[in-house]
Amino acid sequence: MKPIQTLFILAFSLVCFTASAQYGGGYNNGYGGYGNGYGNGYGRGGGMGMDRSMMGGQQQGTPSKPKETPPEETAAMVVEQMKPQVNLDELQAIAISNVLAESIREQGILLKNESSSQDQKIEQIKALRESTDKKINAFLNPDQIDKYKTFMDTLKEVKKTKKKKGKDKDSKDNKEVKENTDTKISE
Repeated sequence: MKPIQTLFILAFSLVCFTASAQYGGGYNNGYGGYGNGYGNGYGRGGGMGMDRSMMGGQQQGTPSKPKETPPEETAAMVVEQMKPQVNLDELQAIAISNVLAESIREQGILLKNESSSQDQKIEQIKALRESTDKKINAFLNPDQIDKYKTFMDTLKEVKKTKKKKGKDKDSKDNKEVKENTDTKISE
């Protein structure tokens, strides 16, 4: 009789301990959040319950922003493209990379300035571009200056064609939508 009674007490205490661990049991963990079990404040407790703030992913309600590329990386990419076309040596590449990085940093500040109007920003960026070109030209010999101008012109052309392709694609999409609506209306 005694072994059966001991077995019952052991099984009962094991079940009670498991239920206590699962539902909080006054230790502010699990579902309860306040130690009284069953759903009152699920996920708000400081214990074992998972809560959105503990998850590693993006928080709900905060829009994702594209990561900004550091100015140094952008400048390095431009200089890498420029090196073979302008015949830059390593010292010139480092100096021009520093000038470009500073220019990109200043351009970012100008663009984020909310007190300036759009026209003022355009004028400030043009002035910054001219200043940057003068600083870069100071590091180049006369032959390289011509190659640099050619490089910058081709860079501008590439940007213009990308913008035109984007606009052409939008206008084609708009024409298709108009044609689709016209055909639906005529039907």
